[in-house]
Amino acid sequence: MTTRDFRQIQWDSQLEEDCRRIVRQAVSEDLDRGHDLTTAALIARDISGEAAFVARQTGIACGLQAAKIACEEMDLNVAWQAYLADGDSLAPGVSLASYSGTARDMLTGERVALNLLCKLSGIASLTREYVDRIAGTRAAIYDTRKTTPGWRHLEKYAVRCGGGRNHRTGLYDAVLIKDNHLAIAGHSGPLSKAVTRAREFVQQQLGSGSSSTIIEIEVDTLDQFREVLPVRPDIVLLDNMAPEQLTQAVRLRDAEAPDVQLEASGGINLNTIRAVAETGVDRISVGALTHAAPWLDIGLDWKT
Repeated sequence: MTTRDFRQIQWDSQLEEDCRRIVRQAVSEDLDRGHDLTTAALIARDISGEAAFVARQTGIACGLQAAKIACEEMDLNVAWQAYLADGDSLAPGVSLASYSGTARDMLTGERVALNLLCKLSGIASLTREYVDRIAGTRAAIYDTRKTTPGWRHLEKYAVRCGGGRNHRTGLYDAVLIKDNHLAIAGHSGPLSKAVTRAREFVQQQLGSGSSSTIIEIEVDTLDQFREVLPVRPDIVLLDNMAPEQLTQAVRLRDAEAPDVQLEASGGINLNTIRAVAETGVDRISVGALTHAAPWLDIGLDWKT
């Protein structure tokens, strides 16, 4: 079976620059004219202090590097100290990090840092819940492109910190033939022709680089699945199929095209994912990882 996969996001210079862009936007939202009016009115310039970012619930830490970057981009007069790394487990009362310095700067930067930590830790934590639910099966949990505009790379990084895998990053790095493509193109022949056409196009456009480009097609019936199996797309997305249908698809794949990977998708949640994984599919994509993850409760506790 093919071991090819989509590009997996990791913390690198590109992701760091993405984070800095997001932080700059967040700062402009909070400090439109360069002032924190409440803090400037009530807190003297010479007051200093120390505070810790503390988990209020169980989960997975993510956003520690992002929060540190927030302090740098805001040019805060603070010293940042991380106690954990992205991907580490959290329990109520555990300190993720602390910072110390002038109280004005600490108060001004508090919300931007917390927003990054709470949002990204929430995604990582929900991902870990899904991963844990399918432990012992062959399936892996994948995200989707259902991400917050501008946040895609950071959100996909959070999925990785939770133990999930990244599906395609954008429209540019893989082929995924869906029903709307076929409907608009007026495609009425066998679905296998669409796969062949896409493969030929990629080969023409990318030449030697085409071998690393994944070709995936979505089907929603077993008849459609049988149509595409002979041309061996890299992945077949089995959309909204019941576990019984998924089991049949796995048996067909194993008998006729064992190198094709099968991805289940569509309305899968924490209550249903175990049954889906036990059918033998290789991948399960879950949009909720990024579009429905609740923020993890993390607070800033001042040390007195």
